[in-house]
Amino acid sequence: MDKILEKVKEYWKMIVLVVCGLIAGGIFHVLTNGQKPTTNLSVENLSSVSRQSSVSKFSEPNEKSVSKIMVDLKGAVTKPNVYQISSDERLVDLIKEAGGFTDQADQKSINLSAKLKDEEVIYVPKIGENSSTENTDRSANSVTSQVSTTTEKININQADLTELQKLTGVGQKKAQDIIDFRTKNGDFKSLEDLGKVSGFGDKTLEKLKDELCFE
Repeated sequence: MDKILEKVKEYWKMIVLVVCGLIAGGIFHVLTNGQKPTTNLSVENLSSVSRQSSVSKFSEPNEKSVSKIMVDLKGAVTKPNVYQISSDERLVDLIKEAGGFTDQADQKSINLSAKLKDEEVIYVPKIGENSSTENTDRSANSVTSQVSTTTEKININQADLTELQKLTGVGQKKAQDIIDFRTKNGDFKSLEDLGKVSGFGDKTLEKLKDELCFE
């Protein structure tokens, strides 16, 4: 009987050790699994921040593209020339690049805040210069262009078909009519002779009187 009790006591110790081991393993398992959600949450937060950063980056407005343009600057500036500038620059920037105005420049006739466009011609007049001014409206900004009032006249008795078409209101047909009339009747002597050509009424002759010469 004593031997049986000793064996039971021996097995009881083993059972207690096994049970303790299982309890310890269970506690370790619980503690380990309890930390994992925190780790997963951190990863999700990082992914969320990354996505938000990407969305924010794409949602930022694109900067306005700036290109290069060519502008011909003439007149009373230190260095008249054709300049290549950025499309977002103003006339004041172009004048500075050209070395500024000369002493004779009529600065009052120039809008320094005006925007510029490609292939534009800017003429800075001298003080007291006899010229006509054409103002071009560009969305409430204008650049004053100076155009000479003197134009080269066309000799109606010598001009060819191409030259005659440079006259105001004269196309290819009217130019050919002038040549045909001139060939048949001889040189034009006056503006009244041109009125004998079909299509040249009083209004047309009035427009052409300063563009023609007869000798």
